[in-house]
Amino acid sequence: MLLRKACTRLLEIKDIDIRLLSLHQCRHAVDSSIHIGGAFSATIPMVSLFYGGYIHLNVEAPTKAGQDIFVLSKGHAVATLASIYADLGYFPASVLENSRSVRSILNGHPGPLLPGVHVATGPMGQGVGVAQGLALAGRRSPEFDVFALTGDGELQEGPVWEAVMFAAQKRLENLCVMVDKNNGQLDTVTNLHFPHNNLAASFASFGWRVLDVDATHYGSVMEALDTFKHGIRDGRPTVIICNATKGFGGFSDQMNQHKATLSKDILLQEELLQQQLRTEREQSFFALYRQSGNAAALLESYAKRAGLQIDSDGKVQPLHTPVRTVKAPVRNKYIPFRTEALPRLEKGKLYGAHKVVEGAMKEYARDQRVVSVDSDLASTSGLQAGVGYVDKDRALNAGVAEANMMLIGEAFAVLGANVWVSTFCPFYDWKVLRRIAVGHQERLEVIAEANGWLSEGHALDYTMLATAADLETQSNGATHMGNDDALLLNEAAFVKIINASCPQQLLGIIKWIMEGNRGIIYLRILRAPSEVIYPADFVFEFGKAYTVRESARPHACIVSSGRGIYEALEAAEQLAGLGYEVKVVDMPSIDKETILDLYNAPFKTYVVEQNNGYIANNIRKVLFEKQNTIETGRFVMLNTVKDGQLHYIHSGTYNELAESFGLKGNQIAAFIANDIP
Repeated sequence: MLLRKACTRLLEIKDIDIRLLSLHQCRHAVDSSIHIGGAFSATIPMVSLFYGGYIHLNVEAPTKAGQDIFVLSKGHAVATLASIYADLGYFPASVLENSRSVRSILNGHPGPLLPGVHVATGPMGQGVGVAQGLALAGRRSPEFDVFALTGDGELQEGPVWEAVMFAAQKRLENLCVMVDKNNGQLDTVTNLHFPHNNLAASFASFGWRVLDVDATHYGSVMEALDTFKHGIRDGRPTVIICNATKGFGGFSDQMNQHKATLSKDILLQEELLQQQLRTEREQSFFALYRQSGNAAALLESYAKRAGLQIDSDGKVQPLHTPVRTVKAPVRNKYIPFRTEALPRLEKGKLYGAHKVVEGAMKEYARDQRVVSVDSDLASTSGLQAGVGYVDKDRALNAGVAEANMMLIGEAFAVLGANVWVSTFCPFYDWKVLRRIAVGHQERLEVIAEANGWLSEGHALDYTMLATAADLETQSNGATHMGNDDALLLNEAAFVKIINASCPQQLLGIIKWIMEGNRGIIYLRILRAPSEVIYPADFVFEFGKAYTVRESARPHACIVSSGRGIYEALEAAEQLAGLGYEVKVVDMPSIDKETILDLYNAPFKTYVVEQNNGYIANNIRKVLFEKQNTIETGRFVMLNTVKDGQLHYIHSGTYNELAESFGLKGNQIAAFIANDIP
């Protein structure tokens, strides 16, 4: 009992050191600001976790497999995280100064710019889902535990509960979520906008083990972590509800705010009072230390683990920890395959895109780095059937929870997997995608730095397989129609959009993605079977268009992608019967060089798309970027926009829908025949 009490006193001393580092960040921040309320209420749970011996980390090699992982879901507690990570040696203490500045890697919310931080967080409700995905990976060899810290305000976000349900169903007993229940939010720091009437019962009802503790004291939090880490596990994930108040541990009521700009007087006053409290805790510790007898060596060892040194003069000094993190080794992301084991597609025959995906995954999934996540639409993607044929534990299905699907996929990509997630084109969650892309960008920035903690291969390989593109959804209604998705995601940084047409082309795209280091891909595939028009030796290159019908002296050119290619080929055939030679170009990804070549060609180009004009929009961008003057008549745009007005497309058969927008082959041919000079 005495030893336990003395160890607790050491953590209480460490608590002050971490709070002082957080205040130091505020004093030297570019805006003199800090998310103080949530950072201070999170200090006891985080100090308990990182210094109590409950999380096993490899600070030297944060990406090495088998170590435990922490996710700060409530990213506004970044000050506490940064203080602890600097103290542990992930990066120098100098990083804590000038935070929030454009010249600093310490931002207002954390991301992989900071060594040791695997996930960019800030938008509420997403970190728990990523932690759940990491815990899924942590059940495989080498096994590891996953910890996440969230806030009670954050629990108002729906994706949290998507993850809560899934984690219990998957029996993720290696997952521990700590809820900083400080009963405050941004707009009101003394109570939630709407309360959790019985938070413990809510988690328990979903099959979680619930530990409800007073987080204003170290003993109860440590006991809960002991139960998770060293107790008997029964298949249930664990939630530790840490009851505290906003800004707990601070003296001034200025500490009770969400984000505060603290004056120098307040900072000085707070620092002096914290130092006084630290002295009192030292005295209390030494009263126990002098009684410890033979256990003194154990206390000294415990103190060292907490970054403290017990001096003979009655002082507990912080130890200076040098930077320990070194650059991660290069990751080989290439997924090998046997050519003879991939689907064999005959030119002129029809194949469903999902069957091509299924057949390819049966081969590629032999490599354990290939992981797929569907969202109750596996029949349209082929992923679950293909990956599950090899290993059903890597062919996941999140049910009708697209946000959670994306978060699970991100977790595996963080660990180096080649991840595929799939749902209908319009069902992807923009907020989740944007945060994933932010983390990917930060990884690329760090990889590019000579002294960055990540190296080549540590960015994300994350493919969003978007099914039923363009008019392919047909009679399912406007909410399911993918006529605007490509345009929307075209504005998302670091998202590469590919619109597949021919099954052979799709197979080539899959081969290209499996070479690794391709980043975030939004791959749109057809739902209905389509004809093979490319040869068996087709090789896909991102940013390249392909001529699928050539002409020595074309009167016109048609550019399209996806299902539109088949209508373009039909139109070209009909125009040939009228004496017009037409070139047809398939542009699955934007090819700037081909766009400029067509602009300068001696004929018009007709851009035919079964959406609101994704290629057309990029043509405008390319021309404005590359041309001094633009002759707008060089390109004619045929798509689903009506009289310049964006809209959503309602139900109908494919033929009805294509005809209603003038996008059938015969209609395209008639339009071009009347328009050719």
